[in-house]
Amino acid sequence: MSAILRLDDVHTDIGQYHVLHGVSFDVPEGGVHVLLGRNGAGKTTTLRTIMGLWRARKGAVIFRHHDITALRTPEIARLGIAYVPENMGIFGGLTVEENMRLATHAGAFDQTRLDRIFALFPAMQKFWDKQAYALSGGQKQMLAISRAIVEKRELILIDEPTKGLAPAIIRAMIDAFREIAKDTTILLVEQNFLFARSLGSGVAVIDDGRIIHRGAMAELAADEALQTRLLSLSLTAHQ
Repeated sequence: MSAILRLDDVHTDIGQYHVLHGVSFDVPEGGVHVLLGRNGAGKTTTLRTIMGLWRARKGAVIFRHHDITALRTPEIARLGIAYVPENMGIFGGLTVEENMRLATHAGAFDQTRLDRIFALFPAMQKFWDKQAYALSGGQKQMLAISRAIVEKRELILIDEPTKGLAPAIIRAMIDAFREIAKDTTILLVEQNFLFARSLGSGVAVIDDGRIIHRGAMAELAADEALQTRLLSLSLTAHQ
């Protein structure tokens, strides 16, 4: 399977700190691919480096055979990459509609895509005219993801989408992500291992700014000793 995204020996500094130490991995086109790791391992820094929010000091980020390492974030977004940050990045003083419209080209909606979003996340239609600050945590996450797919994207980077969410909302997210992944590649950073295992086809594990494991999610999920060695946790303990 061809790679839609490739990181090749990526080093990223934040201030005086050397955070990524030669990160290399591929994201095959299609489906959900997971980046796992302990807190502070470099997961968010990896996503932000891909998106151009932090600049790689060394190495290359390749998207569909194009080197995007030195591009600015708006240029990367225009290539078809969306980013849902851990803090969701929504505008609380704007309505759901206004938040969504900001993510569209020239402020115009594709009704077919909008109908699909309403099918995935009915709360978005219900609270269309409601200011975003009044939404629940789960509804805010739905809004953040809806903005990412309101226009056609080739790749979506999503950071910790289930953090702080109730189990019922997480189950709904699993169904939504499976539907989104039918025509959009997802690179997911996640600490909820059950969620990651339910969705992920491939997995990379990062520790101390280095990729220490790459492979199929099914293989990692079946090997408790490997889980413990890589993550100091067992996926089965989070069922």
